[in-house]
Amino acid sequence: MTAKTSQPSPSLLGELLRQWRARRGMSQLSLALEADVSARHISFIESGRSQPSRDMVLTLARALDTPLREHNVFLEAAGFARLYRESELSAPELRQAHRTLEFIIRQQEPNMTLVMNRHWDVLMSNDAGRRLMSLFIADPTEVCPDGPINALRLTFHPRGLRRWIVNWEEVAGSLLLRLHREVSASGEDDYTRRLVEELIGYGGVPARYHTPDFTEPAAPFIPLVLRHAGITLEFFTTVTTLGTAQDITLQELRIESYLPADQATEAFVRQLANQQS
Repeated sequence: MTAKTSQPSPSLLGELLRQWRARRGMSQLSLALEADVSARHISFIESGRSQPSRDMVLTLARALDTPLREHNVFLEAAGFARLYRESELSAPELRQAHRTLEFIIRQQEPNMTLVMNRHWDVLMSNDAGRRLMSLFIADPTEVCPDGPINALRLTFHPRGLRRWIVNWEEVAGSLLLRLHREVSASGEDDYTRRLVEELIGYGGVPARYHTPDFTEPAAPFIPLVLRHAGITLEFFTTVTTLGTAQDITLQELRIESYLPADQATEAFVRQLANQQS
């Protein structure tokens, strides 16, 4: 028998369901079909007239394709205990996952590869990442003095990478849109909201990018073009996530690799690796 940890809050659970249905563009009927229940049952849960079981709460969370973090939020709103842990990446229970991440980023040499959390804090970097970033930012702590090294702050800060980005407006716009899409897909939090405000507050971001426009067709490919000391480098990025993660930390990780978009850049990163090997 599953014990409840608090009195359920029907209004909170119902509001969560309505919010996530709106994010997913789902009606009560479409959610009911996905969860294999009646639309009337969904209506009763949202209005507080029906108290769902723990299994039903999880079924609805999965039907709405919410992340594990939100599964816990749904459970607590219904009065149940959290199901999924959020472990530190350095925790003993994630030791094997940490070794796997080290292997993945090492195999990407000589291309810069970063492991980041959902707030774009850099948790791990391969040697290529440290080599390349040192060409543009001598001391990342000058840009991020009060917290972890954050990839977005490193990019948007006036003393950060933006000084060397040739196509700055395109890159800034695509990153902000990507951040807004991630928030829409995974749920907004106060930290992310403050981070967006901070990035825009640095200045130099065109006003048209301050508010996301999801209806505007996105460019199929926006490279990152850097120019410094007479050198022009062009990269595209790939993002990898861990499948079937059952820990919140692992599910929210992204592994971002910066791959050469032309032969000159490919030759440069290989030469840089050889010089410092």
